[in-house]
Amino acid sequence: MTDLQTGLLVIGAVAVAGVLVYNRLQERATRRKAEEAFGSRHSDVLMGAPAERKEPTLDEPRAIATAVTSVSNTVVKPSPPAPDPRVDYVLELQGTSAGAVRPEWVALQRRFARRASLAEAPGRKVQASLQMVSRNGVVSESELLEFRSQVETMAAAHGASVSAPPMREALEAAQALDRACADVDVQIALHVLGPAETNLRKEGFAVAPRTDGLTLLLDVPRTPDLAKTYAAMVEAARRLGGRMVDDNGNNVDERALAAIGVEIESLRARMTEMGVEPGSPLAQRLFS
Repeated sequence: MTDLQTGLLVIGAVAVAGVLVYNRLQERATRRKAEEAFGSRHSDVLMGAPAERKEPTLDEPRAIATAVTSVSNTVVKPSPPAPDPRVDYVLELQGTSAGAVRPEWVALQRRFARRASLAEAPGRKVQASLQMVSRNGVVSESELLEFRSQVETMAAAHGASVSAPPMREALEAAQALDRACADVDVQIALHVLGPAETNLRKEGFAVAPRTDGLTLLLDVPRTPDLAKTYAAMVEAARRLGGRMVDDNGNNVDERALAAIGVEIESLRARMTEMGVEPGSPLAQRLFS
């Protein structure tokens, strides 16, 4: 082999290597742009530790309202409702049945837990849905994409077609709903110190013990009849016979109780404007 041939081979090898490196750099740049364009700022609620929704409180000095991290389940959970496009990402499968895809669905539901549901729909269709909004926030785009891909794979295995709404639009609507929910996600706490009695009937509110008394809790979004339940909670606090205080130990008088009642009514009105009645099945899902 002559020096000329050797030189040409070296030049060719360098050119090929340059093309490979250039393609790799372009591939990485394209992937980075895609991640920036489609990456979600919300944490994955199933794959990582979710960021808790910050719940507002009534912080006026005359009122008492506390966002609590532990709320007792005071309302019996209803049967799973039909998917709601405001809350769920719904894919419709045509050409199969829920019974036919159930074996594959078991593994899929194990991955997405109770957020995923499968149901028969009118017109010989099957609806596979994933709840996008809860007190944990909004699902990430990567999780939603994974759910959609798995459902499409499941449908293809049974020769079924799939229709679904655009993911970006669904996520944007879910994020707007989540912001609205965060503004009304309030729990009310009344602390009774040294109560004369500890037995009382719970009428839509929860009771939690504390070292020096009891705390009565009202989960605003999950309570069906807010005014009635709040009145019952206040009356129960009075019957206990102890000293009613706020989180700072300040006495809660009738004026403060009335101010809380006004704010509760405002929260109820705002939820009604959102199309989410307090205590309704939809509210139970959104604020779970």
